[in-house]
Amino acid sequence: MNILENIHTIWHLIGHNKIRSFLTMLGIIIGITGVIVIMSVGAGAQSLILNQVKSLGSNLIGILPGSSDDKGPPASALGVEITTLKSDDLRHVMNGSFPHLLAATGYVKGVDTISWGDQKTDTTFVGVNADLPSVEDAEVSVGRFFTEDEGKGMIRVAVLGSTVAEDLFYDIDPIGKNIKIKKTNFNIIGVMKERGNSGFQNQDNQIFVPLRTAQKLLLGIDYISFARIKVDDASHVDEAMEYVKIAIREQHKIDTPADDDFSVRSMAQGVSTITNITNALKMFLTAIAAIALLVGGIGIMNIMLATVQERTREIGLRKAVGAKNNNIIQQFLIESMMITFLGGIIGIILGILISFGVAKLAQGAGYQWDFYISFWSIILACAVSVGVGLIFGILPARRAAHLDPITALRYE
Repeated sequence: MNILENIHTIWHLIGHNKIRSFLTMLGIIIGITGVIVIMSVGAGAQSLILNQVKSLGSNLIGILPGSSDDKGPPASALGVEITTLKSDDLRHVMNGSFPHLLAATGYVKGVDTISWGDQKTDTTFVGVNADLPSVEDAEVSVGRFFTEDEGKGMIRVAVLGSTVAEDLFYDIDPIGKNIKIKKTNFNIIGVMKERGNSGFQNQDNQIFVPLRTAQKLLLGIDYISFARIKVDDASHVDEAMEYVKIAIREQHKIDTPADDDFSVRSMAQGVSTITNITNALKMFLTAIAAIALLVGGIGIMNIMLATVQERTREIGLRKAVGAKNNNIIQQFLIESMMITFLGGIIGIILGILISFGVAKLAQGAGYQWDFYISFWSIILACAVSVGVGLIFGILPARRAAHLDPITALRYE
């Protein structure tokens, strides 16, 4: 029996035992689907984050509390609360002699239920400096942003994101109205233009208040979570970073870089760090999906061993009429590889459909999420599925080939 005849016969057997064939494929289907989805969703999430980081501008410098090496994330990025970065550090940097720094702002954040009369909404309040619109290229649609003097005087004023304004006031003009943040009254002086999602946060569902006001009245802290500085041109970023490091070391009385209690990063470094982290995460999740392929391969081997036992008389009859061991091995290996290949095809189709659904849901939520399926991931999935069938089909095939034809013919 040649290979084409074997494929035709095996296809008939798979169609005759649909339920068992599907259950045999299930582990492969789950594993391949997992690999496709992880690679696609991982690429989409990575592009979303990187595009958002890049959209902030290539001429931004970030300052975070906590030390780190150049390739790893700062300690504060891992959820550790560090209090070493102060507003005075930022003022010292901006009051220095370096001419290419345009604007800077520190950030602190909190979450609260904001109220106006009977209307309430859960949102994030962000304490920032008056330079925020310049740093982030943000614009005010109604009213104005607060001034530096208002920030220094701890004036209780607020600028609403467009979503917050709509949730609280609908069609009513919010300018001049008072809202409560942590039971403290704030006078609304402006509403920001719609900005959309950045990373995984809705930029319009925020309220901006003066940094010092947020620190003292709302959060009871004297430090900032992070800071951003805008440089006049991307070509001056590296030089500006060195200046910022030296200035903060002076402020913190640090003599050697090894003792730094802060991190200074450019957007380019941020992109590189995020890429490394997301790539490592994708590899980890892909390894988990590979476990499903291993389990599926073992399941196929067990089913094929049971199939050998069920078809003992058939094997004996074939050997009795002249089939060689190689013919028997070929038959069972082809059967195993066909089952895994079909499982792989189903897994690829499911993976693409699920990935497409995730992309559409993310896009519907307002995120710039790209639907991405790698051609090589499909080729890899097909190769892996056939490889699993080949590897885990060898033992059942060899067992079938070494059956004694006389004993096999007598098998009941």
